[in-house]
Amino acid sequence: MTLLDVPVTTIDGEDTTLNEYKGRALLVVNVASRCGFTKQYAGLEKIYEQYADRGFAVLGFPCNQFGGQEPGTEQEIQELCSTTWNVTFPLFSKVEVNGRDRHPLYAELTKVAKQGGEPGDVEWNFEKFLVSPDGEVVARFDSATTPEDPALIAAIEAQLPD
Repeated sequence: MTLLDVPVTTIDGEDTTLNEYKGRALLVVNVASRCGFTKQYAGLEKIYEQYADRGFAVLGFPCNQFGGQEPGTEQEIQELCSTTWNVTFPLFSKVEVNGRDRHPLYAELTKVAKQGGEPGDVEWNFEKFLVSPDGEVVARFDSATTPEDPALIAAIEAQLPD
């Protein structure tokens, strides 16, 4: 099984896999509505809009493991994201990114080394994983890396399909 085969559930409750995004560069982000980094939703939406027609998608996975900063239901999360942040990129159901109940997607993602470090747990909300069009995790960016960061943009552009 590859990363793209891992079962996930959309924020609307539909079971799927990431295979529907095969051939696209993906930025997988664990998101939260009540975090100091929540304003990154705007930047994530901007890069999604900027690169979507070139084979790119942002995938948001809400997580309540860090300071209880994503306490809402999927419906509440979706409403906040669409009305407050005008998010149109795909959102998925809440997941755990660390610990015994870590979602299988994050079990694969966290095998990739952190910037200047070792593989391991997600440290906070809005950590970003860049996935190549063939499903390989090629880069990992910490929460403080904004969607507008030149290194992140360069990494995304390097993964866009021809």
